[in-house]
Amino acid sequence: MTANQPRRYFGTDGIRGRTNTPPMTAAIAMKVGQAAGRHFLRGAHLHRVVIGKDTRLSGYMMESALTAGFTSVGMDVTLLGPMPTPAVAMLTRSMRADLGVMISASHNPYDDNGIKLFGPDGYKLSDGDEAAIEALLAEEIALAEPHAIGRARRIEDAQGRYIHFAKATFPEHLRLDGLKIVIDCAHGAAYKVAPKALWELGAEVIAIGVAPDGVNVNDNVGSTYPKALQMKVLDSNADIGIALDGDADRLIVVDERGQIVDGDQLMALITTRAAAAGTLRGGALVATVMSNLGLERYLAGHGIAMLRAAVGDRHVLELMRVHGCNVGGEQSGHIIMADHATTGDGLVAALQVLAALVASGKPASELLHLFDPLPQLLKNVRFKGGAPLAAQIVKAAIAAGEAALAGKGRLLIRKSGTEPLIRVMAEGEDKALVMAVVDDICAAVAAAAA
Repeated sequence: MTANQPRRYFGTDGIRGRTNTPPMTAAIAMKVGQAAGRHFLRGAHLHRVVIGKDTRLSGYMMESALTAGFTSVGMDVTLLGPMPTPAVAMLTRSMRADLGVMISASHNPYDDNGIKLFGPDGYKLSDGDEAAIEALLAEEIALAEPHAIGRARRIEDAQGRYIHFAKATFPEHLRLDGLKIVIDCAHGAAYKVAPKALWELGAEVIAIGVAPDGVNVNDNVGSTYPKALQMKVLDSNADIGIALDGDADRLIVVDERGQIVDGDQLMALITTRAAAAGTLRGGALVATVMSNLGLERYLAGHGIAMLRAAVGDRHVLELMRVHGCNVGGEQSGHIIMADHATTGDGLVAALQVLAALVASGKPASELLHLFDPLPQLLKNVRFKGGAPLAAQIVKAAIAAGEAALAGKGRLLIRKSGTEPLIRVMAEGEDKALVMAVVDDICAAVAAAAA
């Protein structure tokens, strides 16, 4: 299989699906461990993989299956327990491991799960590596001789290592003393590390979404459901609210007035501060096709370019590396700061926002709303199978929408890489027109998918 051939298992962000349904079964997870392990058995050194997970009930099953797969081909396994995705990437590199694995379906509900793989450099795998692993999944994989079977051990200080790393990204001359911060951990992977890191930096911390029970991850909490955070910020008279998702690689902020601050506004702040400090590399921010045109115009006013990548933080990172940029991200809150991390890190991004808040002395409502976004609407249409975008009724609706927005905005239609959804987004000066275009296309997709 080549890197350009259709994938059976890997999507835009690893392997993901409904638990106990292919490809997210214990049997397939064990085979993924065997295939990935065999692919990364290179050289004569002792081979090691680190495995982290979020708080989903199925994490225990997937962790055990992956461990069986890796050890069966001769790779030692180091188990981290519940840890953010960026922590797994960092520890993969720090521990000189050959491979890192995060078991998580990110912001999806608990009955989904996923497998994200990191190479020894802490970056998500290349298309070539994923294609090679896919090819091995279709073969009989050679197992280790009995004496060469790998060992598994759990390390107890992984949380402390990550907290120390995250705090080291916060300016040494600043503290969070006097700030009241609400942190929503989505009952997910950062439910221990994020509140501790903020407390150790001096903040008064009010934590919600920190009581995982295996089935409540992302359940009306976290970055995709910020209402709980908004209410808590207002009720507690907090200075700012921070919401992470299930695996803590995504960040959404709420200001002291309860207003949501999305990834575009956060990237505007981080990018312009880096430019002012002379630390912005590449002269540009790398965002995606989903980022608001208002962000692009704001950055242009500061002499900063904005490059657009395909949706997905791995695509953002690829473009960052091509152009030598050190800041990138998505409107959804994946923010990559290449000087600190090899993937999106919600806590590290939050600390940069908090540093700006402390240094400026301004309230969050004044600091974090830097530009007026153009009217933008995104709707999702779920489908069970087939190819709705190939239907003539959908093609006609898209053509009509493009004609209506010509010279007045833009239209983006895409199939989700992680869920059976068609995402329909339009943006333009005329809010009513944007809504009409999106509704017409969504209706066509729904009719085609029926």
